[in-house]
Amino acid sequence: MRILIVDDEAGIRKTTRIAIETAGHEAAEVANGARAMKAIEDEQFDVVFLDLKLGLEDGLEVLARLLKAQPTLHVILFTAYANIATAVEAMRRGAYDFVPKPFTPDQIRGILAKIERTRVLQAKVSSLEGEIASESPPVDLEPGDPVTRQAIEIAFKAAETPANILILGPSGTGKSVLAREIHKRSARRDAAFVTVSCPSLSRELLESALFGHVKGSFTGAVVDTIGKVAAADGGTLFLDEIGEMPLDIQPKLLRLLQEREYERVGEAKIRRANVRVIAATNRNLADDVKQGKFREDLFYRINVIRVALPGLHDRPADLARFTASYCAFFSARLGKKIVGCSPAVTAAFASYPWPGNLRELRNVIERAVILSGSDTIESCDLPDEFGAKSEAGIEVGARVTIDALEAEHIRRILALSRNLDEAARTLGIDPATLYRKRQKLGLL
Repeated sequence: MRILIVDDEAGIRKTTRIAIETAGHEAAEVANGARAMKAIEDEQFDVVFLDLKLGLEDGLEVLARLLKAQPTLHVILFTAYANIATAVEAMRRGAYDFVPKPFTPDQIRGILAKIERTRVLQAKVSSLEGEIASESPPVDLEPGDPVTRQAIEIAFKAAETPANILILGPSGTGKSVLAREIHKRSARRDAAFVTVSCPSLSRELLESALFGHVKGSFTGAVVDTIGKVAAADGGTLFLDEIGEMPLDIQPKLLRLLQEREYERVGEAKIRRANVRVIAATNRNLADDVKQGKFREDLFYRINVIRVALPGLHDRPADLARFTASYCAFFSARLGKKIVGCSPAVTAAFASYPWPGNLRELRNVIERAVILSGSDTIESCDLPDEFGAKSEAGIEVGARVTIDALEAEHIRRILALSRNLDEAARTLGIDPATLYRKRQKLGLL
């Protein structure tokens, strides 16, 4: 790393430089803030060691100027023991760490090793983000459909405020994508975006996942866990499918929203967290409130800004654009040169109800590109839902057995669902029953 030492004492600069260079890094040194600013304008530095007392200069002011000029700098403060409170304040303003004077060379090398580990982790995160981006089609948040456009405009206006947001819409309409984009456009963009999938966990595990637990609080709690609320402190907590949250957990979420307080499972200590909540659901929460399935006070607390995303079948203006975008993405990813869809496929897409919405369209296009043997997607490249099964007679009212009809319905629901639990809920049966039916009908 390239490191700048900013201190008005020549002896401190020399000692620090020797420790830095023996650790295998490059070092430069200056005696005041003005020369430090000139140095980072002329050269790229990774780390700055900065004295809090530079003669008559205030180190906090120099810190602010350095970070404004180069926000990625890791700034380490030199401070006397009497000024440790000031050093802590400096860390709140963006400093990475501080070293109390007098210090040893090993302390300098220890901090540099910690920074190196941080840089490695940041590089891995950037690499993973790049890989994830390359695995997913680009996000399209400029719809041609006027209803969807208005909904997204409302979401983006609300993004800049601290208001809680409720995103409504059928499964697969992009609610989680919109939630993440709201976070990116908010004042909390530099903090964490943490997702909790409410349907994916049992009541006990959901409470623990949200609020954390202490060791020994329940069977399997072998270590303390901080929970997603603590992980999202200062950022955004996204509650996916909040309509599935058990009633006995809802008061605890309400307390978090109202008082910013919560307790870990098995612990009486009150903790505080500053989180912005974005919730999403495919249920009608107003009806659930009337039926006693969802708390009215919690509903009003999360329903400050409501954004409703229509299903893909109600967005004909966007269907062709999404189809072309997915086709181009998967063609490039798979090394094919597919220019579009045949007229028959375009007509089939226009008449299809798209119960799985964008998620289903993405899967259909990916499958079609994989199977396509020409430069266009043809009807034979599409799943059975687009005609093949109908020709075989597997339709409601056709002369087929109940078992055949049930098998086809279960197969389609499985294709549209993220997991077996979601498919079982859609079908109105428990996962064990779904497993037995799949076994009986030859769908395993």
